[in-house]
Formats: sequence, C-alpha cells, structure tokens
Amino acid sequence: MMKISFIGGGNMASALISGLQKTGFLMADILVIEPNPEKRNQLQASFGVSVSQQLELAAASEVIVLAVKPQQLQELALVLKNMLQNQLVISIAAGIRSSDIARWLGGYNTVVRVMPNTPAQIQAGVSALFATAGVSALQREQATMLLAAVGKTLWLEDENKMDAVTAISGSGPAYVFYFIEAMQQAAMDLGLSAEQARLLSLHTFQGASQLALNSAEEPATLRAQVTSKGGTTERALLSMETAGIKSAIINAARSAAARSHELGELLGKD
Repeated sequence: MMKISFIGGGNMASALISGLQKTGFLMADILVIEPNPEKRNQLQASFGVSVSQQLELAAASEVIVLAVKPQQLQELALVLKNMLQNQLVISIAAGIRSSDIARWLGGYNTVVRVMPNTPAQIQAGVSALFATAGVSALQREQATMLLAAVGKTLWLEDENKMDAVTAISGSGPAYVFYFIEAMQQAAMDLGLSAEQARLLSLHTFQGASQLALNSAEEPATLRAQVTSKGGTTERALLSMETAGIKSAIINAARSAAARSHELGELLGKD
C-alpha cells in the first residue's frame, strides 16, 4: 500500500481522506502537513491519520498532494523542490498549470494537475486529471485511485481543456445551486412554504439527474418525454426559451472558461 502526504488540511484534503477511509485505505499510511494546530487535531481525531507541521516529512511518501490555496503554491513548491526524488506530486490547486508547478519545482516533471469539484465532499464529485510527461502508468493508476475515492475521474490529454472543465464541472455546482434557488423562490411565490419549496426543488433535481444517469437517452429526449403538447411543461419551456435561458447558460460557461484561462496566466507568473 502506498503512503500519501497531504500538504494542507482544508476541505478538499478532508474530503479525499474521508473517501479513502471509506474504500478501506489504511489511515496510518496518510500524513497531513498542516500549520494550524486545531486542524491537525481535528484531522487526527476524525480519521486517525498522522499529522505534523514539518514539511520535510512529506518526502517519505510515494504520493504528495498539494492541497493549499493557489496563492500559496509557488512558495510551497520552491521549498519542496529540494525534497523530491521519484514521488508523484498531485496538485488540486485551482487554475495553476502543471508546467508552472513543474517549473517552480525546479523542472520536476512528475506532476498531475487535478480539477475536482465540491460534491467530492460527499464522494459524489467528478475530477479531471492531466499528467506531465514524467508520470508513469503506475502513477496514473495511483492518481486515479485517489480521486476515484471521491467520485468519477476523467483524464485529459490536452491541458488546455482544463479551462472548459473548470467552467463545467468546477463552477457547475454553483450554476445548479443558482437554478435551485430560483426554483425554490418560484415555489414560494406560488404559495408553497419554504420547507415544501426546498423539498420539491432539491428532490426534483436529484431525481432528474439520477434518471438521466441511469438512462441511455440524451437529456433532450428525456425532456421531450415530459413535455406534452399544449401542456404546462411546454408553456414553461417556451417561457425559458423566450428569456434566453439556454443562451445565458452557454455564455456563462464561456465566461467562466475565459476567466479560468486568465487566472492561469496570472497565477503562473513568477
């Protein structure tokens, strides 16, 4: 069994550790490097992992997960670069390209960049991964195993597509929450209580998503199956089309992808 070190003990690191625990991964093989003593104690109490504030201890692991904020990554990498030999370095810092991470690590070319999303906190996420040239087939398997503990995984062979991933699955949960907010508001405007609005909206999204996942049909076909000619659903969808809802969603995703590219340029500067 491989040993894993997490540098940073925030929400995503906790989600990954929780997911690994559920798969039966040995918690004694996980080390979390975290400067905050309260977080260290919480992680140790919750999962039984080893904790420390000494960065050099991470070098003993086969896999090192960089789970710090994007603004902290360059400083961390410049310290970490002298400790690396053959370890797999996995970055879950949003927006920072693998080439910049490799450069900050002194040309170290065994890096996997990951774009997870917040449903990973309940092991229902989807993560896109990109590997630099130095990552072996075994190390790809190790990265897949780690991220599969919190949901589905998708490997990209072109890192430029990470901006699109960020716009769809990275930011996507916020779009869904936004739509749910609107559904709940509509329900209350129509006379339902807040509790009723929440129940109906959330379970409609959950059920429709599960139906789409379980079906071989495209979403457009499933939508058509619900839409009777001259009925309530047709009227609602016509109203959405008139308001330009679909175009707004597409334009929003394009804006998010553009911003992801901008942030990659900005965060990758020395």
